[in-house]
Parts: sequence; C-alpha cells; structure tokens
Amino acid sequence: MKFTIALFGPPYSPASRRALRFAEATLAGGHEIVRLFLYGDGVYSASANQVAPQDEQDLAAQWREFIARHQLDGVVCIAAALRRGVLDEQEASRYGRPGASLGEGWELSGLGQLHEAAQNAGRLVCFGDH
Repeated sequence: MKFTIALFGPPYSPASRRALRFAEATLAGGHEIVRLFLYGDGVYSASANQVAPQDEQDLAAQWREFIARHQLDGVVCIAAALRRGVLDEQEASRYGRPGASLGEGWELSGLGQLHEAAQNAGRLVCFGDH
C-alpha cells in the first residue's frame, strides 16, 4: 500500500515521534511512502537549527537521517515554513535574511504537494495538533 504522511506537530512532540515510528514500520512492512509532508509546527522538524536537549531524542535529526537513508520525498509547506523562519537559500535571499535554515533532504513547496501526494497514495495519515 502507498502512504502519504503529514506531520503537524513540532519535533519535540509525541506526534513527531509517533509519525517517525509509523513511517519506519510502514517501510519495514513492505509498503511505500509517497511523500512526507510537514505543515504548521511540523516544519520545525526540517530546520537545521533545531537542537534537542541532551536528555531528549533529536527527532529533527532522526527525520533527516530517515529521509536520506530511504531516499524519500520530504516536502515542507512553504507558507508555514516562512512564517516560522525555516528558509532555503532562495527564500533567505529573497527576503534578505542572513542565511538558510532548511535541513538537508527537505524541500519547500506549496500545499498542493500534499493534495497531489494524497491523490497518489492509498492512505493519507496525519499526525499532530490540527
């Protein structure tokens, strides 16, 4: 089965941890992930500047490692990202900000990418506050 996974909760939330474990189990079960989509506070999981306290799991780093290891399509809602200061080089330049903060493996795109992925998957599974 094909899945699209949408994460709305920040990287320090139980929702992020559950989403990552679900994604791992999905692939381990022989299923496919069409796209990982970050929206709302979920975009913080794509920030290269997230630093977890020493006594907590670094879920943002785990997400980066996961999408790199499995060569997954990781998309971050551009509107939500801009609002939260998660920028790629192009957006940082466009808005005159000192630097990019989007982590490796993620790309900024519109909400239409979530819609498209949901259409191409058998299931859309959402995690988070909204």
